[in-house]
Amino acid sequence: MTSIGQIIDENSSRTLAPAAVASQVALMSVISVAAVITFNVLRPKNKAIYEPKVKYHVGDKKPPPISDSLFGWLPPLYRTTEPELLEKFGLDAVTFLRFTRMMRSIFSTVAFICCAILLPIDAVYNLKHVPSSGRNILSMLTIRDVEGSYLFAHVAITYMVSVVVMFFVWRHWRVMLHLRQQWFRSPEYMESFYARTLAIMHVPKKYQSDAGIRAIFDSVQVPYPTTSVHIGRKVGRLPELIDYHNDIVRQLEQVLVTYLKDGKIAKERPTIRIGGFLGMGGVKKDAIDFYTAKLQRVNKAIEDYRQEIDTRQAENYGFASMAAVPYAHTVANMLRKKHPKGTDVTLAPNPKDIIWANMNKSPADLFQKKVVGFLLLVLVCFFNTIPLFIISILANLSSISAYVGFLGAWSTASPGSFAFVSGVLPPGISALFGIALPLVMRYLSRFQGALTHSRLDRAVVARYFAFLVISQLVIFTLIGVGFIAAEQVVSEIGEHVSFADIINSLHSLPATINSTYINQSSYWLTFFPLRGFLAVFDLAQIVNLLWIFIKKKIFGRTPRDIREWTQPAEFEYAIYYSILLFMGTVALVFAPLAPLVALAGAVVFWASSWVYKYQLMFVFVTKVESGGRLWNMIVNRLLVSVVLMQLLMVLTIGLQYGFKSFLWLTTVPPILFIVAFKVWIDKTFYHKFLYYIPSREELEHAQIHSSRADASGNRIERRFGHPALHMELFTPMLHANMMPLLGEVYKGPIGSDKAKLGEYGGKKLSAQVIDCGIKFASVEQRDLEYDPALYKRDRGEVDWDARSMASAAIFGHRPSESASAYHQKANFYATGGESGRSSPAPMNYSRTNTQTEIELSRLGQSADNLPLLHDRGYDYPMSRQTPPPPVPNPPRFASPSPPYIPGGGVHLSPAEDFREAPLHRPYTPSREGLNYATDPPQYNLAGRGARHPV
Repeated sequence: MTSIGQIIDENSSRTLAPAAVASQVALMSVISVAAVITFNVLRPKNKAIYEPKVKYHVGDKKPPPISDSLFGWLPPLYRTTEPELLEKFGLDAVTFLRFTRMMRSIFSTVAFICCAILLPIDAVYNLKHVPSSGRNILSMLTIRDVEGSYLFAHVAITYMVSVVVMFFVWRHWRVMLHLRQQWFRSPEYMESFYARTLAIMHVPKKYQSDAGIRAIFDSVQVPYPTTSVHIGRKVGRLPELIDYHNDIVRQLEQVLVTYLKDGKIAKERPTIRIGGFLGMGGVKKDAIDFYTAKLQRVNKAIEDYRQEIDTRQAENYGFASMAAVPYAHTVANMLRKKHPKGTDVTLAPNPKDIIWANMNKSPADLFQKKVVGFLLLVLVCFFNTIPLFIISILANLSSISAYVGFLGAWSTASPGSFAFVSGVLPPGISALFGIALPLVMRYLSRFQGALTHSRLDRAVVARYFAFLVISQLVIFTLIGVGFIAAEQVVSEIGEHVSFADIINSLHSLPATINSTYINQSSYWLTFFPLRGFLAVFDLAQIVNLLWIFIKKKIFGRTPRDIREWTQPAEFEYAIYYSILLFMGTVALVFAPLAPLVALAGAVVFWASSWVYKYQLMFVFVTKVESGGRLWNMIVNRLLVSVVLMQLLMVLTIGLQYGFKSFLWLTTVPPILFIVAFKVWIDKTFYHKFLYYIPSREELEHAQIHSSRADASGNRIERRFGHPALHMELFTPMLHANMMPLLGEVYKGPIGSDKAKLGEYGGKKLSAQVIDCGIKFASVEQRDLEYDPALYKRDRGEVDWDARSMASAAIFGHRPSESASAYHQKANFYATGGESGRSSPAPMNYSRTNTQTEIELSRLGQSADNLPLLHDRGYDYPMSRQTPPPPVPNPPRFASPSPPYIPGGGVHLSPAEDFREAPLHRPYTPSREGLNYATDPPQYNLAGRGARHPV
């Protein structure tokens, strides 16, 4: 009778049988082909899903023409060149596609080298030296049973792989630097206001004023003056209240649409359970009445809060604009390590990229949040390793079946289904549990104080990639070693070996580590087909189609849902980068050990590169353009993957020959090569990648913006003021065919009115007003989809003043009637004293005796059209310029402020009669009146630049 030890020995030679790997590859190949066929059939009739960017694009950046024929989507993919991609889709998209091209080039080369050299060597060795009972078709093509001098062929391959990676990284780094500098010089970037603006963080209390911001720059004697400055203003809980209000509006809209589906009232009114757990306990309430009352209360709370908020209180951050983009980059480069007055001065991000809730956090708050966030992240990662035990059990079914009765019976009775399950389930469960983790990491990174969405992406890439490597490579391997140890103990117990002998035999455990992680290469051969299928599945967007169908047929879609679903979705760069990097790490680590893994990786990278190119050209958009900022960190992690490959080869040689032989030292030099290469890359490319470094000629011909032009329009306040100060509240919207039923839903008088909707650029829509004063806007069928003209306005980088005029022209109403964000905020700044104005001067004061009258209309007094902050007057203090006579009733107008006047080296523009910023203005110690190297002058916060009367 065969002993249990013999059974285990026979099964421990593999983790997944070749039949299991073949089942996974065949299944994923078949359903991938089916997904591609589905995509080809559905694409022509579902352009809103598969080609939304054809309709929604910014300016003339329309995707190339695409045919409706079965394979008409392929020609644009191989005909569209990188310059055209850069012009139409931005540098972030080009960076991602260049990364996929680099990865497919690397792994095509690596797979060719490894397969051409190592597969024959390993196969010949196994045929000569390993009995047929101890090998299978997969183990013959790995390093597992190879010994002696044959091992050094694998060591030589690690040298070659390292050279291949360094060559392609250098080649693509050089191109990326050129693209980045080209992006810096593009008209879109050069004309963006944020590109010539600096952000000042952690401003000390005594410098928290506009004058203090100027003093900070004067203290370090920067060569170029600021044209305007703005200290952040406290908004309190207003952003939370606005978000809460908008969430309630969404919930009320969904409840009403479900109740009035297809223009008919449902038999029963919708209910909601307050309290309880999992539908048990709590109190049932009418959902419509509940959300309506809730919306009424939050409207009142926001109205009261607007009247109480005091935006004259400064925050610990501010912004300063420079006269030209090269000036801003030069100053940011100079101050990146100086921390003037304890502040951090950096290039300002795009305002749409800023996470405003984290801007005002103190260093103590950030430290506390980082510690708590780190502990929570460790806890989440710990619980996410639990599925690895399930995956390991499934991946080791053939070994476990030796001592689990029903598994042994199953494998004997139906070896085909046993191989299918053991090959398909492990990678499937791994992918399933990996869906929510990136979202949790994004939330935790935001909680820890990330200031921008771009930085959030970098944090997610770093943490998610680290988790994948540690859990699915390191811990997964250790779990496999645990299985081998358990098998060894069980085998010896079955043979009635004494406990002391069992303990003594564990000294051979390190020798089993080598075969353990090599055996797991068969698992990764099932992982890559799954990743290839998921890439193709993304192309077919079947989940998206199913969700829209369910939403439409069962719950009903609100007008807001339809508007948001018709515009292109945002591409999740962080998640896709992390997954691709992890795939690259696995393929690199196993390339010299099991070359078929590198081949599988090459195939998946080729498929992914074409799928993602289509999606970035026709489906997805970049949330906020960062200019390829992720490139450096993904290259760093690719180089780390090469080091991991070398470390695993060090372990392999050390375990084979013993670490006392020092033969393992032959695997160390490539690690040193990678470290030296990284240092050289940083010195050669990284600094130039971060900043726009202009030539002397570019400095001389730079487009100069005057202080007066920046200050007169309050541009920096409008662009970098807190969004809550100009964010519009949602107005509940319903389909037009549901509006006649509103009187039956709400018992009571229903009035008629007009509602201006920010979502429609201030366009007036018919509305009904219920008894409690809440308006419901009626949306016709023709207005459900997002307007392409509004999409261009919202996605473009046009300044907000031009954006307001554009919306007025689109919808044919006067600017004075517009409820746009610009007018709301301009109204606030014109009447709020120090709350954002560049000058304390009233409207009738002008240095040039000319004035631009911008009338700010008083908005309606309904709950939806109230200005975000109530009107406040201001008292005009003495100015450092000649003060005008006091004005008893200051008019509601914004006024241009006196420009910042540098001390010397300035150029007077005779055409405009104001001072422009100089091309270069070095400070001298002898300058008087502008040296605030110690403390700033004491200014009255209510009036910028105004000294206290003596």
